[in-house]
Amino acid sequence: MNNQFIVAALALVGTGVLVAIQAPINAALGRAIGSPVGAATISFGVGFILLLAITLLIGDGPRLLRVGAVPIWLLIGGTMGAAFVFASLWAVPILGVLTMTTLVILGQLIAALALDYFGAFGLTQISISPTRLMAVGLVAAGVVLSRL
Repeated sequence: MNNQFIVAALALVGTGVLVAIQAPINAALGRAIGSPVGAATISFGVGFILLLAITLLIGDGPRLLRVGAVPIWLLIGGTMGAAFVFASLWAVPILGVLTMTTLVILGQLIAALALDYFGAFGLTQISISPTRLMAVGLVAAGVVLSRL
C-alpha cells in the first residue's frame, strides 16, 4: 500500500467517526431548541461558515463565482447532505447510533453498486459480482445484528 492510500483511508475512517458523533450531537441540539429541522439548519449554517472561511483563507473565494456557470443539477449535493443530517438526527434517538450508521452504510453500498454498474457520472463501470453482493449482504446482516 502506498502512503496516499493510507492517508486517504485514515481520513475516511476519521470522517466516519465524526459522522457517528455528529448524529447524536445534532439530535441533542434538536431537543435543546425543540426543532429537528431547526437543528439541521443550524448544523448546516455552522458548516457553511466554516467552509466559507476555509475557502477564503486558501484563496479560492473567487472560484465560488463560477457557480452560475455550472449545470443546475450539480447543486443538488447540498440537498442530499441536508437529508442525511435531518434523517440521522431524527433517527438516532429511535434506532441508536450503531443501527443508524449501519443503515446509512447499507444505503451507500446499494447506491454504490448501481453507480459502479452503470458507470454513473463518468465513473468506470464495474460489474456486480457475487463477492460485491456478499459485501452488501454482510452489512445488511449487520443491521439485523445491531438490533439484537
